Amino acid sequence: MFDGFDPVNLARFQFAFTVAFHIIFPAFSIGLASFLAVLEGLWLATGKAVYMDTFKHWVKIFAVSFGMGVVSGIVMSYQFGTNWSVFADKTGPVLGPMMAYEVLSAFFLEAGFLGIMLFGQKRVGNGLHFFATVVVAIGTLFSAFWILSVNSWMQTPQGYGFNAAGQFIPEDWWAIVFNPSFPYRLVHMVLAAYLTTAFIVGGVGAFHLLRNRYNASAQTMFSMALWMALIVAPLQILAGDQHGLNTLEHQPAKIAAMEGHFEANAKGPMPLTLFGIPDMQEGRTKYALDIPYLGSLILTHSLDGEIKGLKAFPREDWPDSTVIFWTFRAMVAIGFAMLGIGLWSLVQRIRGRLHESTWLQRAMVAMSPAGFVAVICGWVTTEMGRQPYTVYGVLRTAESHSPIAAAGVGGSLIAFVIVYFLLFGAGMFYILRLMSKEPRPFEEDVPRQPTRTAGITPAPSLEARTVPDPAE
Repeated sequence: MFDGFDPVNLARFQFAFTVAFHIIFPAFSIGLASFLAVLEGLWLATGKAVYMDTFKHWVKIFAVSFGMGVVSGIVMSYQFGTNWSVFADKTGPVLGPMMAYEVLSAFFLEAGFLGIMLFGQKRVGNGLHFFATVVVAIGTLFSAFWILSVNSWMQTPQGYGFNAAGQFIPEDWWAIVFNPSFPYRLVHMVLAAYLTTAFIVGGVGAFHLLRNRYNASAQTMFSMALWMALIVAPLQILAGDQHGLNTLEHQPAKIAAMEGHFEANAKGPMPLTLFGIPDMQEGRTKYALDIPYLGSLILTHSLDGEIKGLKAFPREDWPDSTVIFWTFRAMVAIGFAMLGIGLWSLVQRIRGRLHESTWLQRAMVAMSPAGFVAVICGWVTTEMGRQPYTVYGVLRTAESHSPIAAAGVGGSLIAFVIVYFLLFGAGMFYILRLMSKEPRPFEEDVPRQPTRTAGITPAPSLEARTVPDPAE
């Protein structure tokens, strides 16, 4: 059945498929954990029941998403042994300890305090419960720290040597962990997670406001999410610009492929190609729509900056421009659309019509999955732009593959596709059902006598809860 297929490309597609499923859950849980910590902190500080009601609505969704992220991540780790055993053997002395640090510093925090966060409020008191929620949020950030450090080292390897067996061995752990691209990737990914979560939360809030614009929890979700979009979207654009400058310095062939730029010795400033069809065989971008000077200005912050094209590099080292040219543009377009939503919300907020603007609410519902699309497009751009290497410039992808036949990889790929769509499809359907339920007061779950903490206003009793008057 798989005769004639390249086992390396099948293995790459299998890993891409599993990562595409996996990455949406950490991107969501990183932002949602921080959102939950903020909600509980606001509840303790102000005593407003709406914050706890909103917390209770989202904490169940977080639990399901977190569990699905863990399961999908474990599957990926097995693929290093099955499809990429040579890569695992050669990079193990460097990447193995870093993955272990992720488990010790992040997963243990998350797993150790998740139970308290989900089930312990009545048992441990509000102060300790809030501490557990904060620790879980910190754990998700630690996890992002180590995973992105591993990936960044594969993109910009530093601080290593080789032993007699040809394995990478650590020589400077500081240089390995804090490799040149790591700070930029960490900031870019964490901001992406916050934006992704903001648009999911805002989309759910908008969905319920369209049904009942007096729902207090929906108003809170919508307002907080749009503040996040307004603040974080411009920060993400700035972080992306700095990340691009770093990539130009360390991975210039990736930048050339992202821009569909082929000419090796093009004189003068480089235009920005808005649209076109990169042709890898002919070595040019067909039907290009260019804006003069703008490419150099964006990529080098200079009107006359020159950028190397793909023809300046050996042809066997070219990334596939036909894919990452478009995934990069999709990611950037979504980022600016998010900024536009944030600015629109500011105008409506100033006018005092934030919760009455049905067109803004419809736009948020439509944009709610956009963060996931942007994250996947960004990941494809990053990983395909690194090709044909697993460790950039040092270890080629073709040299990293396990010595197994195409039939073995193809058979497991089919199994993954079937199981993932059944299992994770059911999980996503359940999450959507939880999101679609109207947020409501959770009287039976909130303690009547919250633990008093110095400097913190206690939450109101159940009798003090108020329901918005539809006539107001």
